[in-house]
Amino acid sequence: MSAERVPAAPARVQQCPECASDRLMRDYECAEIVCMNCGFVIAAKLTDRGPEWRAFNAEQRAKRARVGAPLTYTIHDKGLSTMIDWHDRDIYGKRLSPGQKAQIYRLRKWQRRIRVSDATERNLAFALSEISKIANALNLPRNILETASVIYRRAVKERLIRGRSIQGVTAAAVYVSCRQCGLARTLEEIAQASNINKKEVGRSYRFLIKELDYFIPPLKPSQYIAKFSNQLTMQGKVEEIAHKILKSARELKLTSGRGPTGIAAAASYIASVLTGERKTQREIAEIAQVTEVTIRNRYKELVEYLMFEITI
Repeated sequence: MSAERVPAAPARVQQCPECASDRLMRDYECAEIVCMNCGFVIAAKLTDRGPEWRAFNAEQRAKRARVGAPLTYTIHDKGLSTMIDWHDRDIYGKRLSPGQKAQIYRLRKWQRRIRVSDATERNLAFALSEISKIANALNLPRNILETASVIYRRAVKERLIRGRSIQGVTAAAVYVSCRQCGLARTLEEIAQASNINKKEVGRSYRFLIKELDYFIPPLKPSQYIAKFSNQLTMQGKVEEIAHKILKSARELKLTSGRGPTGIAAAASYIASVLTGERKTQREIAEIAQVTEVTIRNRYKELVEYLMFEITI
């Protein structure tokens, strides 16, 4: 391909100018952006923004890297402060003298005190550790933990914490982040992980939503399918069929006015029967935290309108 057709490297390439395809590939060896559809070279002579050094194992990477940990909202000082370690060695690895050890001990103690200087930082330090405990107990991903920390920081900035328990607001922040990120977790699970009453979590949740003016999207039944499949140890085929059942039910408007957990539990039950991995309604009801009657009613509706032939 002629060099005249190669334009200058754009800041961010969205699609190919020749065929309008968005299947683009970065070739780091040739420093080019190439369209995988027609082969057109969109950009050439790209700047390598990586480090000038190479590492072939984790030890070399740790020695040659010249940056610290990334910023995180899960620590009260966002991870910007330094720590004086407990090895009592200098920069050359030599042991410190007794007088130097005493001096380093005093420096370490004062640095620990200075890191958490005022009441706001003490509040943040305790609250963010509580959020981390809840996230670890529920095995929540990192983005949920970061989002919950940002929500709590905003509540502290708006002075919404006064008169409310830190545990209640932290649990509510975790629940809000789960709802915003589309992760299916119930108030009961959050309350159980935080060891506080469900009513208090719900009260703090409604308070945060009202005062911070958050938009919380409604839960969809499809968000519960993966959770039920994992807890019931069913194959991926069962989850796929359950999603197809929910899609058909949504098109027929069978999901409107129904609880998402009940619809998802009924779809999982039908999919388990169709694939031969039969699970009882009681097992699914315990996982979904709904009654067997609810699953039975939703199951009958889905079977009737979707015209399945189920052999019991």
